[in-house]
Amino acid sequence: MSEINPAKFIREVRQETSKVVWPTRKETMVSTTMVLALVIIAAVFFWVVDSVISAAVRYIFGLGA
Repeated sequence: MSEINPAKFIREVRQETSKVVWPTRKETMVSTTMVLALVIIAAVFFWVVDSVISAAVRYIFGLGA
């Protein structure tokens, strides 16, 4: 088992974080917009599917008017 060395760990963390490429503001905005758009599309899709299934179940069991 290797020896625990906090100083070495900190050095390695700094080396790894220096390799990180952060997205630009524009890339972040585009990604955020795409995520929000897809969330809205998914929400509408599942709302429609839920409504159709709910109506079908009500029709099958005669619970609807």
